[in-house]
Amino acid sequence: MKSQKPAVRSQKTEVRPPTSGLRPLLVVISAPSGGGKTTLCQNLLAARPDMTRAVTCTTRPPRPGEKDDVDYHFLDAAEFQKRVQAGDFLEHATVFGRSYGTLKSEVLGRLRAGRDVLLNVDVQGAATVRERAQTDPELKRALVTIFLAPASIAVLEERLKKRGADTPGEIQKRLGVARQEIAQWQNFDYLLISSAIQEDVRRMLAIVEAEKLRTTRTAVPGF
Repeated sequence: MKSQKPAVRSQKTEVRPPTSGLRPLLVVISAPSGGGKTTLCQNLLAARPDMTRAVTCTTRPPRPGEKDDVDYHFLDAAEFQKRVQAGDFLEHATVFGRSYGTLKSEVLGRLRAGRDVLLNVDVQGAATVRERAQTDPELKRALVTIFLAPASIAVLEERLKKRGADTPGEIQKRLGVARQEIAQWQNFDYLLISSAIQEDVRRMLAIVEAEKLRTTRTAVPGF
């Protein structure tokens, strides 16, 4: 972990009006640890090139193959806390001893450029975004929340074991947290019970398309 880091760089975005008059979406997806949301997000982004991902800040060290400012903005604890105090985060939380946060600039800059934004956060982060949206018309108009749930706890446990990143004790701890997170599914706009990845992506695309066509986000041309 780097002891110091220069200011996080946001991806440059060209300011442009929403395509065909459709207002951009802020799609927030949550799932228990090991629930498959990262894979789902990768496939959704591949299927919708017009959608962009908000890069999350974290104090955890990079995993093999992860790149700074691409997969995450990797910060040390002091830099992360400095940004918390500056009010830079739309949401932030500490999970399993590591801090995670989404920069407001990462989300609002993309929405204002007419881009759909995909945000991958835990249920605590999703709750904070929903709360912020109640007092921010821009966020409220764009926000769509989706909870991705495993078919069963046994399926989730098997996924965590196959990932090979945690000890048996850590897996049991994650499963305990997962049960608490799954209990909050009714706070989301949509519940998606995970099955095959192709089916999960198909249903995610259907949700996005339906939300784009809501009358609050589009209008008849020429009127």
